[in-house]
Amino acid sequence: MTDENDQAEPSPRQRKIIHVDMDAFYASVEQRDNPDLRGKPVAVGGSLERGVVAAASYEARKFGIRSAMPSVTAKRQCPDLIFVKPRFEVYRAVSQQIREIFAEHTPIIEPLSLDEAYLDVTENLQGIPLARDVALAIRAKIREVTGLNASAGISYNKFLAKLASDHRKPNGQFVITPEMGPAFVETLPVGKFHGIGPATSAKMNSLGLYTGLDMRNQSLEFMQANFGKAGSYYYWISRGVDNREVRADRVRKSVGAENTFFTDLTELEAMVSELQPLIDKVWRHCEDKRTRGRTVTLKVKFADFELISRSRSLAGAVGSRSEFANVAAELLKALFPMKKAVRLLGVSVSGFGGEGPDEPAQISLEL
Repeated sequence: MTDENDQAEPSPRQRKIIHVDMDAFYASVEQRDNPDLRGKPVAVGGSLERGVVAAASYEARKFGIRSAMPSVTAKRQCPDLIFVKPRFEVYRAVSQQIREIFAEHTPIIEPLSLDEAYLDVTENLQGIPLARDVALAIRAKIREVTGLNASAGISYNKFLAKLASDHRKPNGQFVITPEMGPAFVETLPVGKFHGIGPATSAKMNSLGLYTGLDMRNQSLEFMQANFGKAGSYYYWISRGVDNREVRADRVRKSVGAENTFFTDLTELEAMVSELQPLIDKVWRHCEDKRTRGRTVTLKVKFADFELISRSRSLAGAVGSRSEFANVAAELLKALFPMKKAVRLLGVSVSGFGGEGPDEPAQISLEL
Protein backbone atom coordinates (compact mmCIF):
# COMPACT_ATOMS: atom_id res chain seq x y z
CA MET A 1 0.00 0.00 0.00
CA THR A 2 1.40 3.41 -0.86
CA ASP A 3 -0.26 6.75 -0.20
CA GLU A 4 -3.39 5.10 1.16
CA ASN A 5 -1.97 5.16 4.67
CA ASP A 6 -1.87 8.94 4.97
CA GLN A 7 -5.32 9.81 6.26
CA ALA A 8 -6.57 12.96 7.90
CA GLU A 9 -9.75 14.41 9.31
CA PRO A 10 -12.59 14.81 6.80
CA SER A 11 -11.94 17.62 4.33
CA PRO A 12 -14.58 20.37 4.13
CA ARG A 13 -14.35 20.45 0.32
CA GLN A 14 -16.82 18.04 -1.24
CA ARG A 15 -15.19 16.29 -4.15
CA LYS A 16 -16.81 14.36 -7.01
CA ILE A 17 -14.76 11.33 -7.96
CA ILE A 18 -15.52 8.67 -10.56
CA HIS A 19 -13.81 5.29 -10.69
CA VAL A 20 -14.12 3.81 -14.19
CA ASP A 21 -13.37 0.11 -14.60
CA MET A 22 -13.61 -1.67 -17.94
CA ASP A 23 -15.51 -4.95 -17.76
CA ALA A 24 -13.21 -7.98 -18.26
CA PHE A 25 -11.09 -5.70 -20.45
CA TYR A 26 -8.54 -8.00 -22.12
CA ALA A 27 -11.09 -10.80 -22.58
CA SER A 28 -13.74 -8.37 -23.86
CA VAL A 29 -11.33 -6.97 -26.46
CA GLU A 30 -10.63 -10.53 -27.66
CA GLN A 31 -14.36 -11.32 -27.85
CA ARG A 32 -14.98 -8.06 -29.70
CA ASP A 33 -12.31 -8.82 -32.29
CA ASN A 34 -13.14 -12.51 -32.70
CA PRO A 35 -16.89 -13.24 -32.96
CA ASP A 36 -16.22 -16.97 -32.44
CA LEU A 37 -15.25 -16.19 -28.83
CA ARG A 38 -18.43 -14.32 -27.93
CA GLY A 39 -20.58 -15.97 -25.31
CA LYS A 40 -17.83 -18.48 -24.50
CA PRO A 41 -15.53 -18.84 -21.49
CA VAL A 42 -12.29 -17.09 -22.46
CA ALA A 43 -9.06 -16.67 -20.53
CA VAL A 44 -6.29 -14.35 -21.66
CA GLY A 45 -2.93 -15.78 -20.66
CA GLY A 46 -0.72 -18.82 -21.04
CA SER A 47 -2.23 -22.28 -21.31
CA LEU A 48 1.05 -24.06 -20.51
CA GLU A 49 1.67 -25.76 -17.19
CA ARG A 50 3.33 -22.69 -15.63
CA GLY A 51 0.88 -20.27 -17.24
CA VAL A 52 -1.34 -17.88 -15.31
CA VAL A 53 -4.70 -16.34 -16.20
CA ALA A 54 -4.26 -12.61 -16.88
CA ALA A 55 -7.99 -11.96 -17.43
CA ALA A 56 -11.20 -13.95 -17.69
CA SER A 57 -14.46 -13.29 -19.52
CA TYR A 58 -17.66 -13.19 -17.51
CA GLU A 59 -18.62 -16.55 -18.98
CA ALA A 60 -15.40 -17.97 -17.51
CA ARG A 61 -15.93 -16.26 -14.15
CA LYS A 62 -19.10 -18.30 -13.64
CA PHE A 63 -16.75 -21.27 -13.21
CA GLY A 64 -14.68 -19.42 -10.62
CA ILE A 65 -11.93 -18.45 -13.06
CA ARG A 66 -10.08 -15.30 -12.00
CA SER A 67 -6.90 -13.41 -12.77
CA ALA A 68 -3.66 -14.75 -11.26
CA MET A 69 -5.14 -18.28 -11.16
CA PRO A 70 -2.78 -20.98 -12.48
CA SER A 71 -3.88 -22.03 -15.96
CA VAL A 72 -3.97 -25.72 -15.02
CA THR A 73 -6.41 -24.95 -12.20
CA ALA A 74 -8.55 -22.84 -14.51
CA LYS A 75 -8.70 -25.60 -17.14
CA ARG A 76 -9.65 -28.12 -14.47
CA GLN A 77 -12.52 -25.93 -13.29
CA CYS A 78 -13.69 -25.19 -16.82
CA PRO A 79 -12.66 -27.84 -19.38
CA ASP A 80 -14.14 -25.77 -22.23
CA LEU A 81 -12.04 -22.73 -21.34
CA ILE A 82 -10.46 -21.09 -24.40
CA PHE A 83 -7.01 -19.61 -23.86
CA VAL A 84 -5.98 -16.57 -25.92
CA LYS A 85 -2.50 -15.06 -25.97
CA PRO A 86 -2.43 -11.45 -24.74
CA ARG A 87 -2.08 -8.68 -27.34
CA PHE A 88 -0.78 -5.76 -25.31
CA GLU A 89 -0.34 -3.47 -28.32
CA VAL A 90 -4.09 -3.74 -29.01
CA TYR A 91 -5.02 -3.26 -25.36
CA ARG A 92 -2.78 -0.18 -25.16
CA ALA A 93 -4.38 1.30 -28.28
CA VAL A 94 -7.89 0.80 -26.89
CA SER A 95 -6.80 2.17 -23.53
CA GLN A 96 -5.55 5.31 -25.27
CA GLN A 97 -8.97 5.76 -26.90
CA ILE A 98 -10.59 5.49 -23.47
CA ARG A 99 -8.08 7.93 -21.95
CA GLU A 100 -8.96 10.49 -24.64
CA ILE A 101 -12.64 10.16 -23.71
CA PHE A 102 -11.76 10.82 -20.05
CA ALA A 103 -9.81 13.91 -21.10
CA GLU A 104 -12.91 15.37 -22.75
CA HIS A 105 -14.39 15.67 -19.26
CA THR A 106 -11.47 16.37 -16.90
CA PRO A 107 -7.68 16.81 -16.95
CA ILE A 108 -7.43 15.19 -13.50
CA ILE A 109 -7.05 11.53 -14.46
CA GLU A 110 -5.17 8.93 -12.41
CA PRO A 111 -4.75 5.72 -14.42
CA LEU A 112 -4.35 2.61 -12.29
CA SER A 113 -3.83 0.29 -15.26
CA LEU A 114 -4.86 0.04 -18.90
CA ASP A 115 -8.48 -0.61 -17.93
CA GLU A 116 -9.03 1.38 -14.75
CA ALA A 117 -8.75 5.01 -13.62
CA TYR A 118 -9.90 7.59 -11.12
CA LEU A 119 -11.31 10.88 -12.42
CA ASP A 120 -11.85 14.03 -10.38
CA VAL A 121 -14.90 15.71 -11.93
CA THR A 122 -15.55 18.23 -9.14
CA GLU A 123 -15.23 20.75 -11.95
CA ASN A 124 -15.75 19.01 -15.28
CA LEU A 125 -14.92 20.48 -18.67
CA GLN A 126 -18.41 20.05 -20.10
CA GLY A 127 -20.17 21.75 -17.19
CA ILE A 128 -22.39 18.74 -16.41
CA PRO A 129 -23.89 19.39 -12.95
CA LEU A 130 -24.14 15.81 -11.68
CA ALA A 131 -21.19 13.44 -11.51
CA ARG A 132 -23.48 10.48 -12.25
CA ASP A 133 -24.38 12.12 -15.57
CA VAL A 134 -20.69 12.61 -16.35
CA ALA A 135 -20.20 8.88 -15.73
CA LEU A 136 -23.15 8.02 -17.97
CA ALA A 137 -21.74 10.20 -20.76
CA ILE A 138 -18.28 8.64 -20.44
CA ARG A 139 -19.62 5.09 -20.47
CA ALA A 140 -21.85 5.79 -23.48
CA LYS A 141 -18.93 7.30 -25.43
CA ILE A 142 -16.65 4.36 -24.53
CA ARG A 143 -19.32 1.99 -25.84
CA GLU A 144 -19.75 4.04 -29.02
CA VAL A 145 -16.02 4.37 -29.76
CA THR A 146 -14.66 0.99 -28.64
CA GLY A 147 -17.68 -1.32 -28.56
CA LEU A 148 -16.81 -2.23 -24.98
CA ASN A 149 -18.65 -1.91 -21.68
CA ALA A 150 -17.41 0.03 -18.67
CA SER A 151 -18.67 0.16 -15.11
CA ALA A 152 -18.38 3.24 -12.91
CA GLY A 153 -18.55 4.19 -9.27
CA ILE A 154 -19.27 7.73 -8.16
CA SER A 155 -18.60 9.11 -4.69
CA TYR A 156 -16.91 11.82 -2.64
CA ASN A 157 -13.63 9.91 -2.21
CA LYS A 158 -11.49 7.32 -3.99
CA PHE A 159 -12.16 4.43 -1.62
CA LEU A 160 -15.94 4.67 -1.93
CA ALA A 161 -15.83 5.35 -5.68
CA LYS A 162 -13.94 2.09 -6.20
CA LEU A 163 -16.37 0.22 -3.95
CA ALA A 164 -19.25 1.70 -5.92
CA SER A 165 -17.87 0.59 -9.29
CA ASP A 166 -17.88 -3.03 -8.11
CA HIS A 167 -21.49 -2.72 -6.95
CA ARG A 168 -23.18 -2.76 -10.37
CA LYS A 169 -20.72 -4.75 -12.48
CA PRO A 170 -20.83 -5.50 -15.32
CA ASN A 171 -21.98 -2.53 -17.41
CA GLY A 172 -23.51 -0.51 -14.60
CA GLN A 173 -22.84 2.35 -12.23
CA PHE A 174 -23.60 3.22 -8.64
CA VAL A 175 -23.47 6.37 -6.53
CA ILE A 176 -22.46 6.46 -2.86
CA THR A 177 -23.51 9.85 -1.49
CA PRO A 178 -22.03 11.48 1.64
CA GLU A 179 -25.23 10.51 3.47
CA MET A 180 -24.88 6.88 2.39
CA GLY A 181 -21.13 6.52 2.94
CA PRO A 182 -20.81 5.57 6.63
CA ALA A 183 -23.81 3.20 6.54
CA PHE A 184 -22.57 1.57 3.31
CA VAL A 185 -19.22 0.83 4.93
CA GLU A 186 -20.82 -0.38 8.18
CA THR A 187 -22.38 -3.49 6.69
CA LEU A 188 -19.52 -4.33 4.31
CA PRO A 189 -17.60 -7.53 5.14
CA VAL A 190 -13.92 -6.72 5.75
CA GLY A 191 -12.92 -9.01 2.87
CA LYS A 192 -14.77 -6.69 0.47
CA PHE A 193 -12.64 -3.66 1.39
CA HIS A 194 -10.22 -2.71 -1.37
CA GLY A 195 -6.72 -3.49 -0.12
CA ILE A 196 -7.81 -6.21 2.32
CA GLY A 197 -7.05 -9.66 0.95
CA PRO A 198 -7.81 -13.12 2.39
CA ALA A 199 -4.83 -13.20 4.77
CA THR A 200 -5.59 -9.80 6.33
CA SER A 201 -9.29 -10.62 6.35
CA ALA A 202 -8.59 -13.84 8.25
CA LYS A 203 -6.50 -11.94 10.80
CA MET A 204 -9.29 -9.42 11.26
CA ASN A 205 -11.81 -12.20 11.76
CA SER A 206 -9.55 -13.75 14.41
CA LEU A 207 -9.69 -10.38 16.23
CA GLY A 208 -13.49 -10.31 16.01
CA LEU A 209 -13.58 -7.86 13.10
CA TYR A 210 -16.05 -9.02 10.45
CA THR A 211 -17.61 -5.82 9.11
CA GLY A 212 -16.84 -2.15 8.64
CA LEU A 213 -18.77 -1.43 11.83
CA ASP A 214 -16.56 -3.82 13.78
CA MET A 215 -13.52 -1.94 12.50
CA ARG A 216 -15.07 1.42 13.25
CA ASN A 217 -15.63 0.39 16.86
CA GLN A 218 -11.85 0.04 17.36
CA SER A 219 -9.43 2.76 18.37
CA LEU A 220 -6.75 4.05 16.04
CA GLU A 221 -4.16 2.68 18.48
CA PHE A 222 -5.70 -0.82 18.29
CA MET A 223 -5.70 -0.83 14.48
CA GLN A 224 -2.12 0.41 14.27
CA ALA A 225 -0.90 -2.06 16.89
CA ASN A 226 -2.37 -4.99 14.95
CA PHE A 227 -1.92 -3.84 11.35
CA GLY A 228 0.98 -1.40 11.41
CA LYS A 229 0.83 1.56 9.01
CA ALA A 230 -2.12 -0.01 7.18
CA GLY A 231 -4.07 0.15 10.45
CA SER A 232 -4.46 3.92 10.03
CA TYR A 233 -5.85 3.42 6.53
CA TYR A 234 -8.34 0.79 7.77
CA TYR A 235 -9.36 3.00 10.70
CA TRP A 236 -10.31 5.90 8.43
CA ILE A 237 -11.93 4.00 5.58
CA SER A 238 -14.16 2.19 8.10
CA ARG A 239 -15.52 5.70 8.74
CA GLY A 240 -15.91 6.44 5.04
CA VAL A 241 -12.97 8.88 5.18
CA ASP A 242 -10.31 8.91 2.47
CA ASN A 243 -8.64 12.22 1.60
CA ARG A 244 -6.26 10.94 -1.07
CA GLU A 245 -6.38 13.20 -4.10
CA VAL A 246 -6.76 11.98 -7.66
CA ARG A 247 -3.20 12.39 -8.84
CA ALA A 248 -2.80 13.10 -12.54
CA ASP A 249 0.26 11.70 -14.34
CA ARG A 250 1.88 10.39 -11.21
CA VAL A 251 5.21 8.68 -11.82
CA ARG A 252 5.74 5.29 -10.22
CA LYS A 253 9.38 4.80 -9.27
CA SER A 254 8.93 1.09 -8.78
CA VAL A 255 6.25 -1.54 -9.06
CA GLY A 256 5.83 -4.57 -6.84
CA ALA A 257 3.42 -7.22 -5.65
CA GLU A 258 3.36 -9.36 -2.54
CA ASN A 259 1.35 -12.13 -0.97
CA THR A 260 0.81 -13.26 2.61
CA PHE A 261 0.23 -17.02 2.85
CA PHE A 262 -2.38 -18.83 4.89
CA THR A 263 0.28 -21.43 5.78
CA ASP A 264 3.94 -20.56 6.31
CA LEU A 265 6.26 -21.96 3.65
CA THR A 266 9.54 -23.80 4.17
CA GLU A 267 10.38 -25.41 0.80
CA LEU A 268 12.20 -23.58 -2.00
CA GLU A 269 10.05 -25.14 -4.73
CA ALA A 270 6.83 -23.96 -3.07
CA MET A 271 8.21 -20.44 -2.68
CA VAL A 272 9.36 -20.26 -6.31
CA SER A 273 5.88 -21.43 -7.34
CA GLU A 274 4.21 -18.75 -5.20
CA LEU A 275 6.40 -16.08 -6.77
CA GLN A 276 5.06 -16.79 -10.28
CA PRO A 277 1.69 -14.96 -10.05
CA LEU A 278 3.47 -12.03 -8.38
CA ILE A 279 6.01 -11.92 -11.19
CA ASP A 280 3.18 -12.14 -13.73
CA LYS A 281 1.34 -9.21 -12.14
CA VAL A 282 4.41 -6.98 -11.98
CA TRP A 283 5.54 -7.88 -15.50
CA ARG A 284 2.02 -7.26 -16.85
CA HIS A 285 2.15 -3.77 -15.33
CA CYS A 286 5.53 -3.18 -16.99
CA GLU A 287 4.07 -4.33 -20.31
CA ASP A 288 1.02 -2.12 -19.82
CA LYS A 289 3.14 0.95 -19.14
CA ARG A 290 5.93 0.09 -21.59
CA THR A 291 8.42 0.52 -18.78
CA ARG A 292 11.52 -1.48 -17.98
CA GLY A 293 13.55 -1.36 -14.79
CA ARG A 294 17.00 -2.74 -14.08
CA THR A 295 16.71 -3.55 -10.36
CA VAL A 296 14.89 -6.61 -9.03
CA THR A 297 14.07 -6.71 -5.31
CA LEU A 298 12.87 -9.72 -3.33
CA LYS A 299 11.01 -9.14 -0.06
CA VAL A 300 10.72 -11.89 2.56
CA LYS A 301 8.78 -11.77 5.81
CA PHE A 302 9.37 -14.66 8.17
CA ALA A 303 6.92 -16.35 10.53
CA ASP A 304 8.27 -14.24 13.40
CA PHE A 305 7.60 -11.09 11.28
CA GLU A 306 11.29 -10.35 10.65
CA LEU A 307 11.46 -8.59 7.28
CA ILE A 308 14.40 -8.70 4.87
CA SER A 309 14.94 -7.70 1.25
CA ARG A 310 17.55 -8.56 -1.34
CA SER A 311 18.16 -6.64 -4.58
CA ARG A 312 20.15 -7.12 -7.75
CA SER A 313 20.76 -4.39 -10.32
CA LEU A 314 21.49 -5.53 -13.86
CA ALA A 315 23.71 -3.78 -16.37
CA GLY A 316 20.63 -2.99 -18.46
CA ALA A 317 16.87 -3.15 -18.08
CA VAL A 318 15.18 -6.49 -17.34
CA GLY A 319 14.32 -7.62 -20.86
CA SER A 320 11.77 -10.37 -20.39
CA ARG A 321 9.44 -12.03 -17.94
CA SER A 322 11.72 -15.11 -17.83
CA GLU A 323 14.76 -12.98 -16.99
CA PHE A 324 12.78 -11.28 -14.23
CA ALA A 325 11.70 -14.68 -12.87
CA ASN A 326 15.24 -16.05 -13.01
CA VAL A 327 16.72 -13.12 -11.08
CA ALA A 328 13.97 -13.35 -8.44
CA ALA A 329 14.53 -17.11 -8.10
CA GLU A 330 18.29 -16.62 -7.72
CA LEU A 331 17.77 -14.03 -4.99
CA LEU A 332 15.51 -16.49 -3.19
CA LYS A 333 17.87 -19.47 -3.59
CA ALA A 334 20.71 -17.44 -2.10
CA LEU A 335 18.76 -17.27 1.17
CA PHE A 336 18.71 -21.05 1.56
CA PRO A 337 19.00 -22.92 3.80
CA MET A 338 16.50 -20.91 5.83
CA LYS A 339 16.17 -21.33 9.58
CA LYS A 340 12.65 -19.90 9.70
CA ALA A 341 9.41 -20.42 7.79
CA VAL A 342 8.18 -17.70 5.43
CA ARG A 343 4.79 -16.00 5.77
CA LEU A 344 5.08 -13.40 2.97
CA LEU A 345 6.94 -13.01 -0.31
CA GLY A 346 7.12 -9.93 -2.50
CA VAL A 347 8.93 -8.97 -5.66
CA SER A 348 9.43 -5.61 -7.36
CA VAL A 349 11.16 -3.91 -10.26
CA SER A 350 12.69 -0.44 -9.95
CA GLY A 351 15.40 1.67 -11.52
CA PHE A 352 13.26 2.86 -14.41
CA GLY A 353 15.11 5.15 -16.79
CA GLY A 354 18.48 4.43 -15.25
CA GLU A 355 17.52 5.14 -11.64
CA GLY A 356 18.92 3.19 -8.75
CA PRO A 357 16.91 0.96 -6.38
CA ASP A 358 13.78 2.57 -4.93
CA GLU A 359 11.44 1.69 -2.13
CA PRO A 360 8.73 -0.32 -3.94
CA ALA A 361 5.33 1.24 -4.51
CA GLN A 362 3.33 -1.91 -3.95
CA ILE A 363 0.51 -3.27 -6.01
CA SER A 364 -1.26 -5.36 -3.41
CA LEU A 365 -1.88 -8.95 -4.45
CA GLU A 366 -3.30 -11.23 -1.80
CA LEU A 367 -4.41 -14.47 -3.38
